[in-house]
Amino acid sequence: MAAQETNLDAISNNLANANTTGYKRQEAQFEDLLYQNLRPAGAGPAGTQVGSGARVVATSRSFSQGSLQQTGNPLDVAIEGPGFFAVTRPSGEIAYTRAGTLRLDAQGRMVTTDGLSLEPQLTIPSDATRVTIAPDGAVSVVQPGQHAPTPVGQLQLVTFPNPDGLQALGHNLFSATGASGEPVSGTPGLDGRGTLMQGSLEGSNVEVVNEMIGLIRTQRAYEVNSKVIAAADEMLRNATQLR
Repeated sequence: MAAQETNLDAISNNLANANTTGYKRQEAQFEDLLYQNLRPAGAGPAGTQVGSGARVVATSRSFSQGSLQQTGNPLDVAIEGPGFFAVTRPSGEIAYTRAGTLRLDAQGRMVTTDGLSLEPQLTIPSDATRVTIAPDGAVSVVQPGQHAPTPVGQLQLVTFPNPDGLQALGHNLFSATGASGEPVSGTPGLDGRGTLMQGSLEGSNVEVVNEMIGLIRTQRAYEVNSKVIAAADEMLRNATQLR
């Protein structure tokens, strides 16, 4: 029952973030508990073992591609394929995100909605009339009196050997761990990295219908386990009264 409660927490968190940009769904992983060996295997034709239930061993994340939603905002950037944007936290540590909702701060730097600057930093001139972000991350602007775009920087993507090992920090951010491996930064579209799509955002990869099915299944499993406990308690009480 405790394991099903954790599973329910994961499902409810997925449903709560069904409309969160760049969110990746969680899934609880279970394993069986230690068995009681009433008769060890090998002592007869078959051993006698009684299980002790299940427990949650991990909550994994699915980094499958979320649906792409066009916004028309030139500073919104969706990642098509593997990769993360690197951002600098106030503490100076580097974090990683799939949410490409970018904005300009007072200095013209490209930052996230929380004000975290991209790594490496990229500054847009204040008089720019148009910003273009190519699929390979090349950023160029058009300024007054110019017809040809001027390159101003390059967006990069970071990949990990094991994205499932990343630690979620909240606010659409992840941090590297020993399980994720070292981050590898490079040009979008190269070495297995995804490409960028300007004017779009990657939505959550949560399928509401599937989560609702999982919710019903979890609720039924919890109820069945509750009835098993009640039935076992009644059987033990009856056996005690017969003595």
